[in-house]
Amino acid sequence: MIKKIKNLGPGLLFAGAAIGVSHLVQSTRAGADFGLGLLWALLLVNLFKYPFFQFGPRYATATGESLLDGYKKLGKGVLMTYYTLNIATMFTIQTAVTIVTAGLASTLFGDFISIEIWTVIILFVCFSLLVFGKYKLLDNLMKVIVVTLTISTILAVFMALSYKSSPISLKQILPSGALEITFLIAFMGWMPAPLDVSVWQSLWAIEKNKDTKKYNTKSALFDFNIGYLSAILIGIGFLMLGALIMFNSGETFSNSAGVFSGQLIDLYTKSLGNWAHYIIAIAAFTTMFSTTITTLDASPRVMNRTTDLLFNKSSKYGYLIWILILTIGTIGIFFFLDSEMGLLIKIATILSFITAPFYAIINYKLISSVHTPKEWRPSKKMHFLSWFGITFLIGFSIWYLTTL
Repeated sequence: MIKKIKNLGPGLLFAGAAIGVSHLVQSTRAGADFGLGLLWALLLVNLFKYPFFQFGPRYATATGESLLDGYKKLGKGVLMTYYTLNIATMFTIQTAVTIVTAGLASTLFGDFISIEIWTVIILFVCFSLLVFGKYKLLDNLMKVIVVTLTISTILAVFMALSYKSSPISLKQILPSGALEITFLIAFMGWMPAPLDVSVWQSLWAIEKNKDTKKYNTKSALFDFNIGYLSAILIGIGFLMLGALIMFNSGETFSNSAGVFSGQLIDLYTKSLGNWAHYIIAIAAFTTMFSTTITTLDASPRVMNRTTDLLFNKSSKYGYLIWILILTIGTIGIFFFLDSEMGLLIKIATILSFITAPFYAIINYKLISSVHTPKEWRPSKKMHFLSWFGITFLIGFSIWYLTTL
């Protein structure tokens, strides 16, 4: 067991990337607006996305190559489609998560400097940690972050339960109307994460294998399951916090990063007492910082590898160039769209859900193909779950598009 714990890494990086806007913002809003009424959506989307995330580390450790290499084997058009989708979404995703992190930093550490400056500071810190510390530092850092996040979230939920005097309704709700359905799709879009994070997982698994040769397919699946379970439990935790503290409170959330962050923490503090302020603030900030640093690492990593595969050219400084492009692009978008945090998050999450069937289908096709060793192809149960998952993702996307 100790050996298995030491081998944890990419699974926790997955948890760090996943437990962010989807949990802190979307899950909290779901609880605030619907109580525990969208618990069904949280559980179903986690169940039906599971195979396609798991196929990332499974394929990487079984073959020694990333999903990107596999996509190229399926056809250059598949890889080009991925490249195009990633360019279209990576700046919006990075900006959305960094805006929320900056707002929380301002609330936690003080608003003596502007949100804009906090954004630059956070990106600079993440950039420095990644460029100088590389994967090994990120791997070790995430173990501390995920443990801190889990403990602080559990404490916050228990505190909220102890202050709740009225019974908690478990009645489930199917949203109706364009606004409610749009929120549902946005909620599920990043729950627990966008499906393209499976590609990140495959690259992290390869990096982990360089660090320790004992990171085989069984280790990778154990690691992934720990990270995935953590993401589900913490998602339920934030949904419960929203339901316990904010449901029927009459609070209207702002689309400004700084104002939203202050509202979020102040509402918890008013309900639970001043002593809860820092526990909630640390949980929230840790959540978003982990997402910011993992997304800042992953997008340049995948863009560098995709560029190499598409154009058959390898650059020693490719990762550095892409991380600079993403950092500068994020700062540029932020300075123009700071007041539109809510819109940015909505666009990013809806895009993630609508493109999810594409990733689900190609991941399933690749793991079931001759490109994967026979012993690591899906079992009958995983085949069935994959078919149901693809049907679920396509069905909800069509439902959303027909309600616009």
